[in-house]
Amino acid sequence: MGTPDFAVPALKKIHEVFKIDTVFTQPPRKSKRGMKELKNPVHETSSQLDIEVRTPNKLNADLDFFKSKNFNLAVVAAYGQIIPDAFLKECLFINIHASLLPKWRGAAPIQRSLMNKDKSTGISIMKIESELDSGPVLLTQSLPLTIYSKYGEVHNRLAEIGSELILRAIDKIKDNSYEFIEQDHNLKTYAKKIKKEDEEIIWDLEAETVISKIHALSPNPGSYYCINNNKLKIFECTISKKKSNQPGHIYIENERLFIGCKDNYLEVLEIQKPGKNKQKTKEFLKGYNFY
Repeated sequence: MGTPDFAVPALKKIHEVFKIDTVFTQPPRKSKRGMKELKNPVHETSSQLDIEVRTPNKLNADLDFFKSKNFNLAVVAAYGQIIPDAFLKECLFINIHASLLPKWRGAAPIQRSLMNKDKSTGISIMKIESELDSGPVLLTQSLPLTIYSKYGEVHNRLAEIGSELILRAIDKIKDNSYEFIEQDHNLKTYAKKIKKEDEEIIWDLEAETVISKIHALSPNPGSYYCINNNKLKIFECTISKKKSNQPGHIYIENERLFIGCKDNYLEVLEIQKPGKNKQKTKEFLKGYNFY
């Protein structure tokens, strides 16, 4: 069970080694013009691999089908629906979760970990239980982070780690050589879904905090700030040694763009005007006037 790009590496590797019987994923969306249905990445990949695909709007609608299959194991990776208890009673469900549980349970663990300036994140293979991301953990693998780690890169690396770790988990379950370890629920934190208000850059903060947020939302959806009635998105920065006492102050020097935070300036490396493609700052400055 899965939907976005994150789940595709695991889907491919599991099918290559064990052969997947059925994939459950979110239903196709209508294109913007409504002319055709758009399949999600898991749906597309499953079709290419000739795996049966089920796309219920609500998972409970397929309970009888699920029961009829007598599955031994269900693997979940960013499915997008809560698994009902009636399903959990039918077989063992394990989940590929993109954090080191119990930290960052919930919808946006990678982004929240980066925003929090965590020194590491990782993958947890866990048993699914009724409470969100609360089940005991079978395997984990960590990944180091810095303030220069960007969401897209971390997402892709964790997807690969998850695809490798899930094979180890399935092998352990097949051999009956596994042990689930309960989470320390006193240490739990929650990764709330990214909202529109999270995307706005607040310059009146330390440079490390600002850059961590920018990179946590790069490349998607991107962080923005408004100037001259334009919403400019910023995707990559570095912290300048130049000190700042004017948050939001902009200066340009030698075809380089700097914006002040509470303590230091950030040098902007990649930026985007509304309706345009992303650009390196040097190219961007040739066609944009801040003053």
